[in-house]
Amino acid sequence: MQKLQTVNADTLLYEPLEKPSFVVDGLIPTGLTLFCGSQKIGKSWLMLKLCLCVSQGIPLWDMPTREGDVLYLCLEDTFCRIQDRLFRLTDEASGRLHFAVASDKLSDGLIVQLEDYLKEYPDSRLIVIDTLQKVRTASKDNAYASDYGDISLIKGFADRHSLAVIVVHHIRKQNDSDVFNKVSGTTGLTGSADATFVLEQENRASNAAKLYVTGRDTPYQEFKLRFRDCSWELVERKEQEQLAKEAIPDILFRLVDFMQGREGWTGTATELLDALGETGTAANVLTKWMNEYRLDFLLENHIRYDFSRRSSGRMISLARQEDVEGDGHDDDDGVFGIPPPLSSLRENTP
Repeated sequence: MQKLQTVNADTLLYEPLEKPSFVVDGLIPTGLTLFCGSQKIGKSWLMLKLCLCVSQGIPLWDMPTREGDVLYLCLEDTFCRIQDRLFRLTDEASGRLHFAVASDKLSDGLIVQLEDYLKEYPDSRLIVIDTLQKVRTASKDNAYASDYGDISLIKGFADRHSLAVIVVHHIRKQNDSDVFNKVSGTTGLTGSADATFVLEQENRASNAAKLYVTGRDTPYQEFKLRFRDCSWELVERKEQEQLAKEAIPDILFRLVDFMQGREGWTGTATELLDALGETGTAANVLTKWMNEYRLDFLLENHIRYDFSRRSSGRMISLARQEDVEGDGHDDDDGVFGIPPPLSSLRENTP
């Protein structure tokens, strides 16, 4: 039996370790990425564009790539079809991009084939497997265990060689409020992948789509794309911080403006809506939003929020929070029992 390999906390705290590298800066890390979309949406066009960029070391949209050899397993295509796509996408291509239209399945030796490929092309940066279903075998085992086992085999290979492997997969037709829940199969697939991408078209007649990105080393992002001349073009990229700001209800921005020049305000939610001139928001919804964003958005804008129940009704208290010179915050207990922001503590630490 092999001895369990451990690392102590002191070593992790002080020893410099290599951070995960990216094949596409800020988007595709080394490790396993699951790239999902509905059938015929254009997944293969995007994968081919990505492979061309990495093999030539040119940016994908506005993101730099790390140049190296690339293997694209086009297991649902023919060389003739791949050639037609290349005709449409580029006038020149690199000899570092390699294609295969057939391979063994995971249970029959695919990993061995990939290991042999790397011996011939040790400078490989990216391998694309299109699609997952073509390399799987029918299994009567537990569905979650089967999904997790298949993906773990590919992830283990990617991790051993510190390269990026993208596995193309499908999504279900059922709607879900969380786009990542649409990935076909169990959570064993997304749970074992380092990153998950979902490409979703606005509708079948549209050339516009959104690419949703999440991962362990990749911050949540959304990309608006447009399919034109057989190529996916970037329209807009939004990162996590921008998306979080956009999620803040507009009325809270008007509340911040309302509190400018005021030391405080007390009243019911209905009275606050009247003061703001707001007619499209329910009082209970406004109260929920103020409570939800009290520790980030409101405090960042120097507004303290408190709520109490009195005989006259549910009362809201808003107060300006301005740092007191030499103190850094208004009182030792913070804001209504909430500790003061860490930034204010750091500024006043001896």
